[in-house]
Amino acid sequence: MLEAFLPCPGRVVIREVPRPRPGRGEALVAVKRIGVCGSDIHVWHGKHPYTSYPVIQGHELSGVVEEVREAGVKVGERVTVQPQVFCGTCAPCRRGDYHICENLKVMGFQTEGGAREYWRVEASKLIPLPEGVSLDEGAMVEPLSVAVHAVEKAGQVSGRRAVVLGAGPIGNFVAQVLKARGADVLISDLNPFRLRLAERVGIRGVNPGEKDLADAIRERWGEPADLWFECVGIEETIDQAIELSAKGGTIVVVGVFPEKVRVNMGFVQDHELTLRGTLMYKREDMLEAVELFRSKKVQGEPLITHRFRFTDYEKAYRFIDENKDRVMKVMIEV
Repeated sequence: MLEAFLPCPGRVVIREVPRPRPGRGEALVAVKRIGVCGSDIHVWHGKHPYTSYPVIQGHELSGVVEEVREAGVKVGERVTVQPQVFCGTCAPCRRGDYHICENLKVMGFQTEGGAREYWRVEASKLIPLPEGVSLDEGAMVEPLSVAVHAVEKAGQVSGRRAVVLGAGPIGNFVAQVLKARGADVLISDLNPFRLRLAERVGIRGVNPGEKDLADAIRERWGEPADLWFECVGIEETIDQAIELSAKGGTIVVVGVFPEKVRVNMGFVQDHELTLRGTLMYKREDMLEAVELFRSKKVQGEPLITHRFRFTDYEKAYRFIDENKDRVMKVMIEV
């Protein structure tokens, strides 16, 4: 079988390796779709702080069970994979917060991922895909789960005024989940291409480079938004959320910040704002993501802008790197 192997930053080698056999409690998944994540590109650049080399990537994927040595999982079943490996013994794990395990490893980063034709994985990590959920959507359950978990951190959102900063894949999914839960949503981004995709899935957008965001919010609601989701990871946008939020509002920090930032903590204190961090997801978030796709309350297919063959893995990375302004979700077909 073939696998995509990163021996070092900047290089992807498609190599032939023996097909694995599942052991007790494991399944062999014939991988069909692999979604490329921004973190994958960071690894390829050698700029991911928690990944060492060599590494096999692939954490957003779907496939079909080929072999299994575990009751409850069937050969031929279409699945996605929960890519977290946690210790089960640290304080966060003991209280049920295994997604922030003190010893957390993620498949495709600190342990082997699924960028291969066949992937041997613990059967307990498999999540079935029901009828009505495509293999493409199955490979997007993981990023949608990030959005589900982030929205959950905000509590009750129905009827609230919500602004999402950043209309990339995660921001788009956050906005769609908010809408599905009854929030009135506005999404902000400087990229017209991403804003058009947001409009395509029913999310109204604003380009702050063309129109002042405070003015756009005032025109839409007549008062400040009380719920913000920062999905960019830069100082400008988190500061924007703090300064424009309604008093008593909630700001959920979804974006990954590569460096420390300075923000107006005086506003946080004086305006009684709530800042909430969010990381990854739990299994129940992934199950909800599957249901959101099945019920068509969230759309994933419109976000797929480009497709590449498995043997063109590095070509896909280079394309993303050179066309950031017109790429949303790239899907690798195995």
